[in-house]
Amino acid sequence: MSRTATEIATQPTCWRRAAEAAAAFDGLPRPGERVAVTGCGTSWFMAIAYAALREAAGQGETDAFASSEFPTGRPYDRVVAITRSGTTTEVLELLTELKGSVPTVALTADPKTPVMEAADTVAVLDWADEESVVQTRFATTALAFLRAGLGEIPGVKSIAEAAVDAELAVTEPLPDAVVGAEQWTFLGRGWTYGLALEAGLKMREAAGAWTEAYPAMEYRHGPIAITGPGRVAWVFGALPEGLSVEVSRVGGTLVANQSADPLADLIRAQRLAVTLAESKGFDPDRPRNLSRSVILS
Repeated sequence: MSRTATEIATQPTCWRRAAEAAAAFDGLPRPGERVAVTGCGTSWFMAIAYAALREAAGQGETDAFASSEFPTGRPYDRVVAITRSGTTTEVLELLTELKGSVPTVALTADPKTPVMEAADTVAVLDWADEESVVQTRFATTALAFLRAGLGEIPGVKSIAEAAVDAELAVTEPLPDAVVGAEQWTFLGRGWTYGLALEAGLKMREAAGAWTEAYPAMEYRHGPIAITGPGRVAWVFGALPEGLSVEVSRVGGTLVANQSADPLADLIRAQRLAVTLAESKGFDPDRPRNLSRSVILS
């Protein structure tokens, strides 16, 4: 078993611990604050998901930006940065630029990195750190931590309930039609759009797979043209009305685990990425052209 597969399987435990940690942490955004969330790659997609969740919880306007595209002239009450390594150049440069002008909080897996000084407050989720280059459990644990800090959200399960769904997601067999497909399109609405983006990225990173990701309602405005026999449309969360009929009409395979928490459903996509990588003879722990942290000279 690859290291990535082993780390994927630990997510239910990590999420439960994240919920406990969030309850004891004092640096999370407060209701009513205008907040921006930032990161790079996978961390940016988790930022997108959290921003939508926070607004759904009625806790205030929340934006998400890739760190390299952050509008530093825009006023915020707090900025949240996600960085597994604590060394990502764009995140550190942004936090340095914001120092003294807006309170910042960072989530990281490594307490021995520059982010400890760059951010005003740091939540260290070191129990969710990873040996694999590809992020899986740290990303979802960071989102679970932030999500738990929001309290009850209408229409969204608690982290405890999500962890129960995750226990099934780490063991349930993947459908043959999904494993044997040649192309995958991931879809989401609201906070699950961030998960769709992350699922597509994970498949590209680990398996070099042909994937795309879109807001679910945008699927019929062009992306459906790519769907057909041997191709998958995978929806995170609620299935838009009529979408299953459209996918069936063009001969595609629909995946929609509506009873499972969407974050748990992301685990299935992570497992699919590892399965495909191994079937191609790739090393999912060390994908080509990637490093654990992007440090620019």
